Amino acid sequence: MMTLAKEHCEACSADAPRVDDAQIDSLMKQIPGWAVLDRDGIKQLEKSFHFSNFRQALTFANHVGELAEKVQHHPAILVEWGKVTVTWWSHKIRGLHRNDFILAAKTSELETTDSSNAV
Repeated sequence: MMTLAKEHCEACSADAPRVDDAQIDSLMKQIPGWAVLDRDGIKQLEKSFHFSNFRQALTFANHVGELAEKVQHHPAILVEWGKVTVTWWSHKIRGLHRNDFILAAKTSELETTDSSNAV
């Protein structure tokens, strides 16, 4: 079975199907630490990442931004001292698509990379 972090995102149009609850349950097992939140009826994936200082948090946030630009799918990113909160969802479909789970997995992999290259 291919891990989510190794998958590639597909173009998502406004009529793309959202993942259903059974798919969400299955996919959540592959992205530990992430939570599904409902904001104004829109399901979103969110996780906070913790770092030793602001510089490390900012570096991580920039890496998430670079990932987002590569696939043209953009999360909400909140940067604080020693903490970055990342929220993925598909704006066009007002909910969750498989792409969001793929990018959550890739984001978690970035944390491992950034932690090992701490400033």
